[in-house]
Amino acid sequence: MKATIDAAGRLVIPREIRRRAGLAPGTLLEVRWQDGRIEIEPAALPVKLVRQGRLLVAVGETATEPLTAEAVEATRRALADERGLPA
Repeated sequence: MKATIDAAGRLVIPREIRRRAGLAPGTLLEVRWQDGRIEIEPAALPVKLVRQGRLLVAVGETATEPLTAEAVEATRRALADERGLPA
């Protein structure tokens, strides 16, 4: 897919790519120049380490949707399809 950068330097990511990547309005993105390419990916969520018993557990500092079995399965199927593997 092709896109154009406007005079203010903004780029509209095509809808299908946003959908497949799970990007919603307000998603924080990391943008970098690497090996002659512009790379864009969702920014890592900030976490803090909290001791729970003898373990250190990473706990998100911002509220997020709980991960469901359905979301995991949908992601697994999408990756298998993208890679040409049986679902």
